[in-house]
Amino acid sequence: MDPVLLVDRRDGWVKLTLNRPARLNAFDDALHTALAAALDEAAADDACRAVLLTGAGRGFSAGQDLAAVPSSVDGAPDLGGVVERFYNPLVLRLHRLAKPVVCAVNGVAAGAGANLAFACDIVLAARSAKFLQAFAAIGLVPDSGGTWALPRLVGDARARALMMLGEPMTAEQAATWGAIWKVCDDDALLSEAERLTAHLATQPTFALGLTKEALNHSSTSSLEAQLHRECDFQRRCGRTDDYAEGVAAFTAKRPPVFTGRGA
Repeated sequence: MDPVLLVDRRDGWVKLTLNRPARLNAFDDALHTALAAALDEAAADDACRAVLLTGAGRGFSAGQDLAAVPSSVDGAPDLGGVVERFYNPLVLRLHRLAKPVVCAVNGVAAGAGANLAFACDIVLAARSAKFLQAFAAIGLVPDSGGTWALPRLVGDARARALMMLGEPMTAEQAATWGAIWKVCDDDALLSEAERLTAHLATQPTFALGLTKEALNHSSTSSLEAQLHRECDFQRRCGRTDDYAEGVAAFTAKRPPVFTGRGA
């Protein structure tokens, strides 16, 4: 049996590919467990300075595999238990990972699959890709952080319509509305995503991790609190070898060679 998650370790970064193509990479317990372990390994590995997440086959992810949802004591499906056990920790893992996470959406991203993509730092999508908040069509509410992320990305009016009407958002719309970074031709998506992730793996990882943390707080912090946070993070970055290297490289008019380590 093929592994449900393909882990491809590269020089300074790792490519994680959801690998249940026959089920459009829908999540079951095994895929959740494998992805959690891979993200924890990437977080603990100083040699890994960036992560690329994508899907095998014709789509990124159809979200939850409904056939894999367990029943609660009264016989009803325990969807809340699945969200609490798997999706909430997954979104928090992605937000708290102190390294850039690139997502390459290679086809449909539906339900939790769409919101998983929106939890990543930099999202590229194939021109044929679509993002679908598929929850209302089956009598559910959006989860996996969708009600938090989507209004911040595309605005409240668009988020409400996308979630209540269940209409697909094309890759072009997603880029125009600010939900993703850019659209790529289908046959160029992976090469562009790999190039971008490899580049991020050469950058000042400690500073990028603190940038990510600051951005994660920005929408819920007061200006005063955010200014204090920036001051603290800048002080920490200023004590790193990467800062000294960046200044030296700028002065010498040469490319910097960052280690990614903190002080």
